[in-house]
Parts: sequence; structure tokens; C-alpha cells
Amino acid sequence: IGSYAFEGCTALENVTIGNGVTSIGDWAFEGCTSLTSITIPDSVTSIGSYAFEGCTALENVTIGNGVTSIGNSAFYGCTSLTSITIPDSVTSIGDRAFGGCTSLASITIPDSVTSIGGSAFYGCRSLTSITIPDSVTSIGEYAFWGCTSLENVTIGNGVTSIGYRAFYGCTSLKSITIPDSVTSIGSYAFEDCTSLESVTIGDGVISIGERAFAGCTSLASVTFKNTAGWKVGGRAVDVTNTARNAGYLTDTYRNYTWRREG
Repeated sequence: IGSYAFEGCTALENVTIGNGVTSIGDWAFEGCTSLTSITIPDSVTSIGSYAFEGCTALENVTIGNGVTSIGNSAFYGCTSLTSITIPDSVTSIGDRAFGGCTSLASITIPDSVTSIGGSAFYGCRSLTSITIPDSVTSIGEYAFWGCTSLENVTIGNGVTSIGYRAFYGCTSLKSITIPDSVTSIGSYAFEDCTSLESVTIGDGVISIGERAFAGCTSLASVTFKNTAGWKVGGRAVDVTNTARNAGYLTDTYRNYTWRREG
């Protein structure tokens, strides 16, 4: 199905995609505001960028087991979409792929996915929990920005970096454990997570960006699994006291990048 094939067909309610189709082009169904459901057959291997962007009535999506990539903004702004299961064949979720899906309450990310793009779930304010599998190595910038109902986050042991503002403004999140595989926590990564009470930072982390935990007004305990060699602005910092650490990260040293040496 070519790019722009059905773009802006606002009266289109039903679509049947045949089993011979292998790709859905960029903007193929963008702005089809009456489309309520779509089944993508196993023959399709790629969903193009903006393919279903702004399909505001789209409630049900079935993605076939042949799809390997979900393009940038593929389902951006599908405000009626409540749940989605991503098949085991998918390896990458593009930037803004499900951004602005304000009714999306549940999503399953399979072990096949290796990267979650920037703003992938930006503003999904109905999403309550997310498990990021061990296969994922990076969480993009703004990935879960403004997911205000997000209470539970499990970060897999394969993740090495948490991007800029990745969980910014997740105001329902109460605790987070950063696994040992993570080496860097981006600037503003958890800023304004106002319900966040406890954080455990894995022993692989060597860099925490500025304001990573600024505005976390409920934060009472930060545990560093590796307490040796931490410096802020070139100055050594003792991180053995969990309550004091919380004050450092939210207030005293919030505007600095933290680094662990040695």
C-alpha cells in the first residue's frame, strides 16, 4: 500500500488488507478519522511512518506476526486506542510511534524489541504500567514523557541508557530501580515525578545528567549500589546515606551532572 494512499479519507470506516500486502507506506491512512479497527496481516513486514497518525476513532489494532518495524509516528494521536499487543517479530518501535494515544491503558512489548524510540509513548496519560524487556538496550528521549498515570515501571537488564526526559512528569510513579546494565541516566530523565519516593541506582551507572530527579518532591530515599568514586562538579560526594542522597539529587546538586570515576 503506497504512501498517502488513503490519506485524509475521513469517511473511511472499514478496511480489509489482503494477505499479499507486504508493506504499509508512509501516511497511508493518516487522518482517516472514521476508521475504528484495523487488522494488519502476517504478510506485512513494515508499517510506515505516520501510517495511521490521527486516526482518532481507531479503537482496535491487530498487528500481524510478520511486522518487524513500527515507523515513526505510525499511530501518533490515535486517541481512542486503548490497548495493543506488539508481536514477537517487531525489533524496533519508532519515534512517537504511539505518542499522544491518550486512551492507551495497556501495551505489551515483546522480548524481540531492541530499541524504544524518542517520544514513543509521549503523553500516553492512561498507561498505568510498562515492562521493558531485557532485549531493549536504549530508552529514547521523551519516551514516556507525561505518562501521568504510570505507576509501575520495570526496566530490563539489557538497557544501557535512559534518555533525556524519558520519564519526565510521570506524576504517579512511586519507585524505580535502575538495573546494573544502565551506564547513563539522561538529564531531566525523572524530573517532576512528584510521587516518586524511592530510587535504586544500579552499580553500572557512571553518569547522571543534570536535573535527572529535580522536582521529585516526595523523594525520600536514593540507594547507590556502587557508592565509590562519585563526583559532582569535580567534587567528591559521599553517597552512603540514602536520605541525604535524595536531598542532593532533588535540591543541593540537582543542577549538576554526576559522574563516577574509577
